[in-house]
Amino acid sequence: MMKIPWSGKSHEFLKSEIKILSKIIEKGDPLTGGKYLKLFEERLSKYLNLKNVFAVSSAAAALDIIALLCQIKKNDEIIIPAHTYCASAIPFARNGGKIVWSDIDLKTRTVSVDDIIKKITKKTKVIVVVHLYGYALDVRKLKTRLKKKKILIVEDCAQAFGAEVSGRKVGSFGDFACYSFHAQKNMTTLGEGGAIALKNVSLAKKVPGLRHNGHCSFKIKNREYWKPAMGNLDMDLRNKWPYKFTLSEIQCATGFLLLKRVNKLNKMRISRAKYIIQSLSKFKELKFFSEFKKRRHVYHLIPAQVLSKNFNRDDLISILYKKFKIQCVVQYYPLYKYPLFKKMGFGKSYCKNTEFFFNNMISFPFHVWMSNSELVYMVNSIKKAITILNKNFENK
Repeated sequence: MMKIPWSGKSHEFLKSEIKILSKIIEKGDPLTGGKYLKLFEERLSKYLNLKNVFAVSSAAAALDIIALLCQIKKNDEIIIPAHTYCASAIPFARNGGKIVWSDIDLKTRTVSVDDIIKKITKKTKVIVVVHLYGYALDVRKLKTRLKKKKILIVEDCAQAFGAEVSGRKVGSFGDFACYSFHAQKNMTTLGEGGAIALKNVSLAKKVPGLRHNGHCSFKIKNREYWKPAMGNLDMDLRNKWPYKFTLSEIQCATGFLLLKRVNKLNKMRISRAKYIIQSLSKFKELKFFSEFKKRRHVYHLIPAQVLSKNFNRDDLISILYKKFKIQCVVQYYPLYKYPLFKKMGFGKSYCKNTEFFFNNMISFPFHVWMSNSELVYMVNSIKKAITILNKNFENK
């Protein structure tokens, strides 16, 4: 049995929150598309300081809608980091985009602005910037270097909800943004959930229909509600079909409640990350990325590079798992190496930093409901594991 597993739940819920949610389950009507959808979106909009914000079923769903709104045409190129979760890329490929893989910056582990600039051609339609592991990339630097190029910028904020650059939340710099409230994220709406934000008011009007099967009202004056039917179906995006990406009332209510304390949850993450990184600072075999400026990094995860001549990343994961019962993982396989992307024609690429980081990275368990004693145990176990591995090498 694991002492510290890789958890599928990032945080726990307060008794007061559970009590409110229980009442909604018991008496809520309707259970979808009701008052909590509106309340959640309003509070979310205020928190992000953005006007056009819509709740959807996941960040991937948000990206599917964004890909539709980008109106991608044949041969349009979409620049996406090769080091990220697959959902950052699939929606754009599914909508006909030609994926161009971009490398990462080894310091920040986020996409390299320098490499993005190198990959831009006359066919570049969209650039997807992923704020990975909780770190907020400064999108303003990218926009400055793009100058007057008419290229859409999509911010994937799935792992960095609440992160800021100069007091502005991630998602406020590009043309579109997506957010995730998945079970493992800094804030969750009962396992699944997400949001989309966009600046274009005209396109924003299309989102409610796109997320709900094209539902809209009949444009008939003084019509009786049942004539010709309860609701209409219509879309004004040529040759595009809508989706069903709605959130239930219980999920929206959860998000509405958690927005009151997400900053507190993020503060706890930052504090714990600081403890881990500083406690292991003398062990040069591990290279973390430390950024403790105000909310620039909200530490969704806490990965490190294993840089040792005496042992490799797999040795460390193995001893932590077998001897100390701590379950670490590896993220993310370079996307162009997956069979899916190879079969779809996006497998011919090589990103040097992406491959180097993948081959040497380790991601430690980092859920905020981990007790202080468990946190101390994990840090001490990492120290012991590295010491053992070094001694084993010396005794060979």
